[in-house]
Amino acid sequence: MSNILTNLPTKKLVPTKKVLNVPIAALSLAEQMQVILDWASSSKSKMVCVANVHMLMEAHWKPQFARVLADADLRTPDGMPLVWMMQLLGVVRQERVAGMDVFQALCQKAQRKDISVFFVGSEPQILERIRDRVHREFPNLHIAGMAPLPFKPLPITVDQDLVQTINNSGAKLVFVSLGCPKQEYWMHEHRGKIKAVMIGLGGVFPIYAGLQTRAPSWMRWAGLEWVYRLFQEPKRLWWRYFKTIPPFLWLASQQLIGFPK
Repeated sequence: MSNILTNLPTKKLVPTKKVLNVPIAALSLAEQMQVILDWASSSKSKMVCVANVHMLMEAHWKPQFARVLADADLRTPDGMPLVWMMQLLGVVRQERVAGMDVFQALCQKAQRKDISVFFVGSEPQILERIRDRVHREFPNLHIAGMAPLPFKPLPITVDQDLVQTINNSGAKLVFVSLGCPKQEYWMHEHRGKIKAVMIGLGGVFPIYAGLQTRAPSWMRWAGLEWVYRLFQEPKRLWWRYFKTIPPFLWLASQQLIGFPK
């Protein structure tokens, strides 16, 4: 008798490597962008998280957020500590897939494939500055719409109107900037409602808008971008880094050594 499993449709899975129990996509930047664009071309409702130390520690401390992160369709290795962990765990050629690189690569490729984009989150002034720069750098990219969001949850009717606006716009990529973990919760709540690939980009919006500057490339690849960001926003970031970096290093060392949790 033939095996009934051979008659079932197969699903192409993204290869991953677990870092602190979070499966991170073990693909190059180009390969991960192709996965996203394939989903976008088919108007798939998907959720992409750009993962760093802060996000993994949030998942470690908060079971609800851990479930949200585990349920994402793609988790890219944004922070260099995640990249180094993956390399030490066997993905020797893993490269960084950072939020800004994801954003610019998708804008470049989307304009060639006639894939429109939608921006959600941040403030009207920042969104307008982003619009101006996008028009200069990616003149053929169609911005289907922009919608700033408050920090508090939207009333149900307003949220439904936003979902309808995004879907009616024809956008296939939705860039979300609400900060971690709010943007991940928002994407998780709207997956299946918004007919597009949602990508959480955190602090990419203010940097791309020119309100902040990105660390030099040598600092990014040396894993020192956090130092550069700390000097720009010491009041907001010092406690986050103090709270997340030491425990991440401890947990990462336990995983590498093979100690049970």
